[in-house]
Amino acid sequence: MSNRVSVLLFGITREIVGSPALTLDLPQTGQVGDLLLHLKEQYPALNGLRSLLVAVNGEYAETDQALRPNDEIALIPPVSGG
Repeated sequence: MSNRVSVLLFGITREIVGSPALTLDLPQTGQVGDLLLHLKEQYPALNGLRSLLVAVNGEYAETDQALRPNDEIALIPPVSGG
């Protein structure tokens, strides 16, 4: 059984992946950290980001947070301003 989640990409993460969003199937026991590892394997340029915040269903999440089917994950890259 799979765990289908939506991943919204912003800023540089969108540029690296080449899309504003992805739909992924993770193992049933997937966590935020598992998702990040998977994405960094698929898109190695993500490893170059100095920080990357993750939100699950609109709430900031830690790497050990479990993912459930139909969760909406947002990858929030560092923001520079001026």
